[in-house]
Amino acid sequence: MEAVILILGLLFLAFMALGVYVTVKVVGAAKRGVDRTITQARRTVEETALRAKSFGQAGVAGELAQLRLALRTSMRATQEALQTGAAQDASLSESLGLFQRLSVHGQELDEELKRLEREPDRATVASLLPGLKQRTERITRSADSLRWAARDRAQRFADDDLAALNVQIDVEAGALRHWTVEEPSGAAGAGAEGAGPAGSGVGAEGPDALTARDPRTQTGYPWQKTVRPETTN
Repeated sequence: MEAVILILGLLFLAFMALGVYVTVKVVGAAKRGVDRTITQARRTVEETALRAKSFGQAGVAGELAQLRLALRTSMRATQEALQTGAAQDASLSESLGLFQRLSVHGQELDEELKRLEREPDRATVASLLPGLKQRTERITRSADSLRWAARDRAQRFADDDLAALNVQIDVEAGALRHWTVEEPSGAAGAGAEGAGPAGSGVGAEGPDALTARDPRTQTGYPWQKTVRPETTN
């Protein structure tokens, strides 16, 4: 009896521990989802503000906003392209690693541009703009190069796969039309000799009989397979 009580107690503790573990995992997943939603919402608001500044403000403030917007747009597009491609093409993992290193420089530049937006000394900021533009162009050029290379690679694989598929379909189509292949002259002559007079019922297995369809094998829709006569009982 004591052993039964002990076993039941251990099972109760195990179920309690499992319940706590599942609860922690669910709460953690929910928290990550909320954090991700908040981050996306904050990013959307910030980029909307940058677009408004880039089009609505002139001078240094507008140029800084344009640089930040161009930087963030290029980096985000490249990140999405590489992450999506790496899930299907393992060779892109090295490219993704290079992009992560590039992202460090991009984040540093974005933070610097953000600080300069609040800088009251516009003359000093204006003198820094040429160097900031050059840095932005170097980072975005590298990001764009990685993104387009990944897309070209995916497109090349898709084209190669489509070309191979076309060849296979052509072969299959030829196999399905096997009766259109010209028979040797000897076989054709033998077939002619074996054919009886018209209407006698001899030689009924000609081209018409070959291509005729058994009404029992018809289906209700044209895209459904029909059972080939030779497979039916």
